[in-house]
Amino acid sequence: MSFPLLTVTAAVPALGAVATAAVPAAKRTVAKWLALLFSLVTLALAAVQLVRFDPGASGPFQLTESHAWIKDFGVRYELGVDGIAVVLIALTALLIPFVILAGWHDADPLEEERPNRRWRPTQGFFALILMVEAMVVISFEATDVFLFYIFFEAMLIPMYFLIGGFGDRAGEHDEEKTATRRSNAAVKFLLYNLAGGLIMLAAVIGLYVVTAHQTGEGTFSLQEIIQARAAGKLDMAASTERLLFLGFFFAFAVKAPLWPLHTWLPGAMGESTAPVAVLITAVVDKVGTFAMLRFCIQLFPEASKWATPVIMVLAVISILYGALLAVAQRDIKRLVAYASISHFGFIILGIFAMTTQGQSGATLYMVNHGISTAALMLVAGFLISRRGSRLIADYGGVQKVAPVLAGTFLIGGLATLSLPGLAPFVSEFLVLVGTFSRYPALGIIATVGIVLAALYVLVLYQRTMTGPVKAEVRAMPDLKVRELVVVAPLIALLVFLGVYPKPLTEIVNPAVKHTMSQVDKTDPKPDVPVRAATDKDAPHEDASHGEASHEEAEAAK
Repeated sequence: MSFPLLTVTAAVPALGAVATAAVPAAKRTVAKWLALLFSLVTLALAAVQLVRFDPGASGPFQLTESHAWIKDFGVRYELGVDGIAVVLIALTALLIPFVILAGWHDADPLEEERPNRRWRPTQGFFALILMVEAMVVISFEATDVFLFYIFFEAMLIPMYFLIGGFGDRAGEHDEEKTATRRSNAAVKFLLYNLAGGLIMLAAVIGLYVVTAHQTGEGTFSLQEIIQARAAGKLDMAASTERLLFLGFFFAFAVKAPLWPLHTWLPGAMGESTAPVAVLITAVVDKVGTFAMLRFCIQLFPEASKWATPVIMVLAVISILYGALLAVAQRDIKRLVAYASISHFGFIILGIFAMTTQGQSGATLYMVNHGISTAALMLVAGFLISRRGSRLIADYGGVQKVAPVLAGTFLIGGLATLSLPGLAPFVSEFLVLVGTFSRYPALGIIATVGIVLAALYVLVLYQRTMTGPVKAEVRAMPDLKVRELVVVAPLIALLVFLGVYPKPLTEIVNPAVKHTMSQVDKTDPKPDVPVRAATDKDAPHEDASHGEASHEEAEAAK
């Protein structure tokens, strides 16, 4: 039996969560270092996955594991990764250590709190982060629909407590109102996602019933369903396939989030600490867009093509809506939240453009958006913790007193607006090229989002970092060593992947081609007429080559 690398990669952070939560209350520092250690081990295992993954291998999934679980209901413990999953697992494992380091003091008891109380907030905070990581990783690995659904829903529980129990402390003047806002944001997050999950559960059950009726044996296995359809054993009625598709897509659109199902995100990010906000938008939300590629398109190819025009329009609305509201924000964290809604619109646009450029760009966008948003939000969190306010108007002249903080904030912002030379530019360019080749009007409208991104990022930087130094920021310290350790690798990755994205594209492209083959789609050919060859174009050669030249000219015609 081969080493179960995928299981171990998901199990390590889960074990780390248990170990961290078990640390005695007085040993907060031990709990922090233990959580960081387990996250680094997970990162090493994700790196091993990348090394062992062969982009040129045949078959859609590698490093597979398959074991019987609930035989009577066709449920199996099946794991496998393709090029899309393996890079998203690497992204998740990469970001969690930075999230832990950035939140090093976010859950420490305040001075006025009783030091000997039995509740252990620090241990709980880091244990919940590791538990979210474990559930996200196994969601990327699961190739059994029921197994995926379990962890797709289970990750809501630790996220609920991270949002509601460990909120942002900036500007806490009325503790009762602050606690109410956190509670409301956490409940809204939970209700929206639970509603999506319940609708998906009905579709999951429906999928099992359809496979049992047509093949004689119900199954949740993605590979078995694809093989049965290819062999002609599974042929869903159009109406059935469309209903099942909508059940899956609704849940993923809430998680992503896609307009108009997005309204839980600004509150959740605004009331969370900066590291938890990164966990939401750079890690958890990626499960939604990933699942659109893995499950919606591959399980329901005809329904995906049927729904594409409406989804593309909703994606464009998300791009413009999120960008316009980001321009109007006065709160730094809510601005980043609305910017993320706009960016998820680009990702979904690329997925449903049904072109290799669009889907490759969407996958790269998931990775690059995770890195750029993490860089911007974490630096914003360092800024907010120093001033104690999330309001843009409370800042000014920061670059004169904290130049390193301002510089990293600028690079994170420029990556967010997809500046050429930084990683998100490559992915956004591919998404727009892939969209324009099939839906030129929507591609043109979507480019307005780029202009609006430049507006909200540059205005944010201008109002917070430039101008006269406000009295409240005059004594603001620059980034410390721990904070530089968090930010510097993210900035380096943004530059490296912006200049040399080949390592990612080589892994992603074969998986994208497989997904395209499932929906029987090929890239549209450019509508460029071939100019007929004329006598003037014919090369002047001697008589011995006259016959050959004539044949070449005829072939050109």
